[in-house]
Amino acid sequence: MIKLKLSQKSIITMMLVVLFSMTLSSCIQYSKKDGLPAPTTTRGEVIRVAKLYCDHQWYGHKHYSFHGEDPDGIRLDTPDDKYVASKGVNRGWWKIGEFNKGIPYQWGGFDTPYSFDQKLGKGFYAGDAYSDEKRKLLDDGVSKYACGIDCSGFVSRCWRLPRSYSTREIQQVSVPLKSWKDLKPGDILNKHNAHVMIFSHYIDSNRMHVYQAGVPPYGLTMASVEKVNFLKKRGYKPYSYKNIRP
Repeated sequence: MIKLKLSQKSIITMMLVVLFSMTLSSCIQYSKKDGLPAPTTTRGEVIRVAKLYCDHQWYGHKHYSFHGEDPDGIRLDTPDDKYVASKGVNRGWWKIGEFNKGIPYQWGGFDTPYSFDQKLGKGFYAGDAYSDEKRKLLDDGVSKYACGIDCSGFVSRCWRLPRSYSTREIQQVSVPLKSWKDLKPGDILNKHNAHVMIFSHYIDSNRMHVYQAGVPPYGLTMASVEKVNFLKKRGYKPYSYKNIRP
């Protein structure tokens, strides 16, 4: 039998490693559908990440703009100030030739601020605006030549999810709230197969401060004020992430 002599420092180190592993295991739950870890996060961290997206600054070079069919034949319209939708409503937001704040909306996008900057440097286009046609096509309407983030990708990143959960499936990783009064920072307002936003705080009984990505007519991640009654009439429902911590 071989006897090992461990120093007090080594024993303490081993105990800390085991304790950390046990703590990490207890904090992570696995999705039966994906087999991927669903990490926990805090309410403060959700808001911090949302602000990082909304405050991100970048310069809008002209060659980041594109309007037409990409090499795969998918319609691509960057949400810049030169884009006007077919109904004559200006849905552009980021400015060509100026510094912009916020990550452009991209249908199907799941970029981080860092990967967005990296892709711009590689020749990608800045965002891809929502359209009724893309809503019909779903994943088939996603262009591989654009970069940015959409509303559900934004929420998924802020919740630190391993992939983007659409507005049709965000319920898989969240729980419905009984009352709108139960909303806390980091929770969401979701409209099935339409749009989702992150709740920050109430301003008064009928106004709330939220973070969202690209709700028309805006084309960037942004902080905004929404009216509770308006959201209720539009069919939004309050949810909380299953693995969120105070």
